[in-house]
Amino acid sequence: MIVLHGRKVVGGAVQGEALVTTQTISGWGGIDPQTGTIIEMRHELRGQSFKGKILVFPGAKGSSGWSSFFHRARLAGAAPSGMIFKKMTTKVALGAVVTHAPAITDLDQDPLKVIETGDWIEMDADQGIVKVMKRQERSRG
Repeated sequence: MIVLHGRKVVGGAVQGEALVTTQTISGWGGIDPQTGTIIEMRHELRGQSFKGKILVFPGAKGSSGWSSFFHRARLAGAAPSGMIFKKMTTKVALGAVVTHAPAITDLDQDPLKVIETGDWIEMDADQGIVKVMKRQERSRG
């Protein structure tokens, strides 16, 4: 198990499967807030949903309306259950707050290099702790 330490953006604790992208995510035109599906044409996760997953991503891109799409995803029951991101901006911070999902940033290791899609994450944002169980460990245990 790998343990990362970071800074709380939104408090709370959650566990679940990671969905990881090395690309920033656009709100308007980038996600379908009804399903949590990434719809941006050239995005590496196009067609995949972050609903109920812990979304690990670099940060937000696009307009200041980014957070409203994540708020709509929460209202539709399609939001990520947690967020881990690298670059803190007002867009992504507000998006995390309106999503009501535990969120952490400023980790002591690059989460995009340590965490892979399918890894199991136990996250305590209040303590700033992210525990990562690699897919391979899960399949053996």
